[in-house]
Amino acid sequence: MPAEITVNTGYTIAATFPQIGVCFVPQVLSKDSSGARIAQFRKDKGMTQKVLAERLGVSQPVVSDYETGVIRLPADVVVEIAKLLAVTTDEILGLKAEARSASGLKNRRLSRRLRAIDALPKRDQEALLRTIDAFISKPA
Repeated sequence: MPAEITVNTGYTIAATFPQIGVCFVPQVLSKDSSGARIAQFRKDKGMTQKVLAERLGVSQPVVSDYETGVIRLPADVVVEIAKLLAVTTDEILGLKAEARSASGLKNRRLSRRLRAIDALPKRDQEALLRTIDAFISKPA
């Protein structure tokens, strides 16, 4: 006989794997969840799940499970992700709105690029700035 489980919505469903006796129902990902915010911050940085996973020392499916809410985020992982994505733990947890650019840029694409440049090594930043300066100073 299939097992029954009650999901936090109050509905009771039969397990689809009666031989195992359990059925895992992942929580519904909302755009207000910590996982969704991590995914958005990661994408804003132009980082893939695989890269984030490597930097965290876990596999890519684990990062996917964090982002979809299948696995709860341990506190130490929240701190590490915040460091890697250059955001605060409050922003990840949804306790504080994302800090806006001090420059007041309205172009989000340009703002993301500037944040990516800021994350580059100093030598690469200087080379890129020289290129930008040469492009800007060129007569129209």
